[in-house]
Amino acid sequence: MINEVLIPVATAIILILLSFCLGYGTRKNIWEKQVHNAKNNADQILTDARVHVAAAKAEVKAQKQAAAALKQSAQNTKKEKILEAQEKIQDYRQKVEDELSVKRDNISRDNNRLQQREDNLDHKNSLLDERENELSQKEKQLKQQQADLTKKATVADELVKERQQKLYEVANLNQEQAKKLVLSQLSDELVNERAEMIKSSNEEVKAKADHYAHKVIIDAIQSSSADTVAESTVSVVDLPNEEMKGRIIGREGRNIRSFEALTGVDLIIDDTPKVVTLSGFDAIRREIAKRAMERLIKDGRIHPARIEEMVDKARKEVNDDIYEAGESALMELGIHKMNPELVKILGRLKYRTSYGQNVLAHSIEVAKLAGTMAAELGLNEKLAVRAGLLHDIGKAVDHDIEGSHVEIGVELTRKYHESDVIVNAIAAHHGDVPKLSFIAELVVAADTISSARPGARSESLENYIRRLTELEQIAKRYKGVKQAYAIQAGREVRVMVEPDEISDNRITVLARDIRNQVEKELDYPGNIKITVIREKRVVTIAK
Repeated sequence: MINEVLIPVATAIILILLSFCLGYGTRKNIWEKQVHNAKNNADQILTDARVHVAAAKAEVKAQKQAAAALKQSAQNTKKEKILEAQEKIQDYRQKVEDELSVKRDNISRDNNRLQQREDNLDHKNSLLDERENELSQKEKQLKQQQADLTKKATVADELVKERQQKLYEVANLNQEQAKKLVLSQLSDELVNERAEMIKSSNEEVKAKADHYAHKVIIDAIQSSSADTVAESTVSVVDLPNEEMKGRIIGREGRNIRSFEALTGVDLIIDDTPKVVTLSGFDAIRREIAKRAMERLIKDGRIHPARIEEMVDKARKEVNDDIYEAGESALMELGIHKMNPELVKILGRLKYRTSYGQNVLAHSIEVAKLAGTMAAELGLNEKLAVRAGLLHDIGKAVDHDIEGSHVEIGVELTRKYHESDVIVNAIAAHHGDVPKLSFIAELVVAADTISSARPGARSESLENYIRRLTELEQIAKRYKGVKQAYAIQAGREVRVMVEPDEISDNRITVLARDIRNQVEKELDYPGNIKITVIREKRVVTIAK
């Protein structure tokens, strides 16, 4: 019974011991694995830590290197800035020294000028002293001469008395008859002396007047200038492409016919690439046509109705420009009041040329010249300016109204109530009627100067060459002339003569003969100067 009880107990104990042993072994294995894993994890952590430390060290090293490079770059930049600042300081110092040098030179020049002026003043003072001495001597001489004249007058009176007494005795004349005889003789003598004095005075006044007139004209010319505008009867309009020519012509040419009918200008379309030509003698119509064509090309819609619209707009623009041109001329010359219709007619001269010279520019130039000369002569400057501006006003409408531009200008100025002086200046500026005022004379002179100055008017090359050739040939006809040259666009001819054949006295006669022949045979604007040169040279060589 006891054995039956002990056997199961022993078996249970054995099983417990076996299970304990098995559990201990299992736990030991598990612990060993955990220890191994923990060791591996620790090793991994240490490895990772070492890697992180190495990376941190490398990053610190890189940062140190970057800091060192940045420091080095900062030092280099600092050095560059210092060098740049030094260069700027050096440049500024050099600039300041240059300016100081220039100022020193200017001061030195000013000092030299002041010194020269002081020397001139000293010289002038010495001259004044000399002149004062001369004047004092002349005063003494005059006093002496006056005393001598007084003595001579006394002697003359005594001689006259003696002569009268002799006349009484010889002619048996009474006192009244003797007085008449003496007075008659004195009257004849005074008439002769007066004639000589008048002649001398006239010559002196004429010389001074010529000199003063030349000075006034030169001053007037120098204060005014005008450009030359070549006369043209065509205007060219650029096209964006060749296709535009067909659109301008239109179906069966209806566009070009409509354009020509509305503008009164011929439209020429030829083989010239990307251009069309507008031809007409009326510059205003040509300008209207040009603006209308440019608008049509820009718009692109070209048909008769559009052409009519663009021509109307262009005509209005040109009319506005014409009025503005007239107003600008008045403002430039300081003329404040003028009839608006006359201003508009004046503006039309902007599109009028005469021998290549723009008539509005010519009129402004004449006005300035006439005003300048009137101011110098003490005349009415404003009236002279107004007369000069309006002198060719008739040319603005001479294509539309029958008559010369002088007659048309007279009618226009009378219609718009300009003064009689201005009307006469217009009527007389080509010598058609007598000049009734000095203003008219000034307008003629200013018109001649403006038209005859070199470059004012153009002429064809053929006529120009022919005129110069004829001028030289006239001079070469005379015996003793070696060579003749027309210079300054035919304004002067220089004649070289043989010194052995023509004497110094003879060249004066030769110059006059050539002048007379030129005036007789040639037609030319302005004046032609004839210069005769006689030169004799002797050349030898010392060896």
